Amino acid sequence: MEIFSIIIEQFKGFLNYRGLVELIQKGDYTIFQTYDGIVQLIAPLLPAILLIEFFRGVIFSKLKLVDYKISFFTYVFNSVIGRFISIGMIMYCIGLLEGKSLWILPMNAWGFVLGYVAWEFGHFWYHFLAHKVRLFWCLHSTHHAPSSMNLSISWAHFFLEGPYADIIRTSICMVLGVPPVMLFAIMFIDGTWGTFIHIGDTVIKKADLGVLGRFILTPSHHRVHHAKNLNYMDTNYCNLLNIWDRIFKTYQPELAEEKVVYGITREVDPGNFSDAYFGEIVLLAKDIYQAPGLLNKVKYLFMPPGWSHTGDHKTVKAMRASQIRAHS
Repeated sequence: MEIFSIIIEQFKGFLNYRGLVELIQKGDYTIFQTYDGIVQLIAPLLPAILLIEFFRGVIFSKLKLVDYKISFFTYVFNSVIGRFISIGMIMYCIGLLEGKSLWILPMNAWGFVLGYVAWEFGHFWYHFLAHKVRLFWCLHSTHHAPSSMNLSISWAHFFLEGPYADIIRTSICMVLGVPPVMLFAIMFIDGTWGTFIHIGDTVIKKADLGVLGRFILTPSHHRVHHAKNLNYMDTNYCNLLNIWDRIFKTYQPELAEEKVVYGITREVDPGNFSDAYFGEIVLLAKDIYQAPGLLNKVKYLFMPPGWSHTGDHKTVKAMRASQIRAHS
């Protein structure tokens, strides 16, 4: 029976409603005018949408349990260890770099906008490197392995990816003068939006959000990011503001004539958690073991996914160049 109690407690923790219930029971609704109150009010929203998405799939016979399997087991696997390591990295970077900036952003609206632009800059570079450095891709590929899109995928990450991401994002924000209080507010907004953009087409079919899509990254943009179509791969690295994708020429809208095909380029069993979670690490280890010479072994760690010491590269850049030659 103890195992069932643990599962129930995990489920309650996932729904994230306890804080909101406690605030309502106290009867002091002025708390919703504060940051903590807003967080408690919004926190249960995305898990609720996930349940709506899930049950809509049941009602309209579109549900495939295998679409949720990798995300579910990843969430369970990461539920303790990843969370505490990530928080530890954030606090370490704040302690190490706070006060080292040449300026501090003011705690006002303009300061918050600049802080968010700084955060998005950090997010862009964490995400870009996660696709362009094979060692980091091994941490990120779990998130791209599912062959469908739904809200649960936002929880599908290798447990070391959060700490790696937060080292880069937090360090950049500290160097650019983002106050810790502002940083945590930005992280909450960004995390909430970052979950929402994984919403499936059973809930929102056309997800470009109209005119908003010109200024922010929408679920449609993020569906493109999760695609294994060659035209879509390695694009849309931002999370909310697509400013850095536009500056660095990695912005790609969803095309009406090209349907998104989800997943990664190698075959992954959609029901195999261990393959999705550890598969890329195993393949990297094999390549390093078989590579001749120390330099080639090191290159496999830091060159893009698909790089080969034989020169037969399968990187996105190489495949696009091959495609261009084929059509010229």
